[in-house]
Amino acid sequence: MRRCVCPGSFDPVTLGHLDIVQRATTLFDEVVVAVGVNASKNRLFSADERLDMLRRACADLPTVRVEGFTGLLTDFCQAQGVRAIVKGLRAVSDFDYELQMAQMNASLADVETVFVPTSPEYSFLASSLVKEVAAFGGDVSALVPGFVNDLLVARLAERRGSGPA
Repeated sequence: MRRCVCPGSFDPVTLGHLDIVQRATTLFDEVVVAVGVNASKNRLFSADERLDMLRRACADLPTVRVEGFTGLLTDFCQAQGVRAIVKGLRAVSDFDYELQMAQMNASLADVETVFVPTSPEYSFLASSLVKEVAAFGGDVSALVPGFVNDLLVARLAERRGSGPA
């Protein structure tokens, strides 16, 4: 069985993330979406919330499994018996960073990185940008699944102290 890992923080999951995951299902028999749960990072959503969001967002993809991980991605890959990492690339600047990561990962474990170019409609999309636009009241509903938009709006309202919108 050909398996891959699609790693990320997914804070929150976007349609761009889901596009890469769905496309990975056409290349691999099983796709493990690996959600980084590094407790030292300041995230808008907790690890459990991000795992739940991804499980819900990927529910219609039967060959996708969502798992959390801490530590090195290569250790997670080895524990899962996975030899391929799938990463989406939005721009040349992504490639520069991701190539270094791919080479480091290959030096640490028997794992290859497969780069998948982002679909043009999502080439600008990043979770950090989605959060920033939403925090200033911008409409990001076309960039994330509907239920994620609802969770995002509610969380930002909580952080502003006004309760759920």
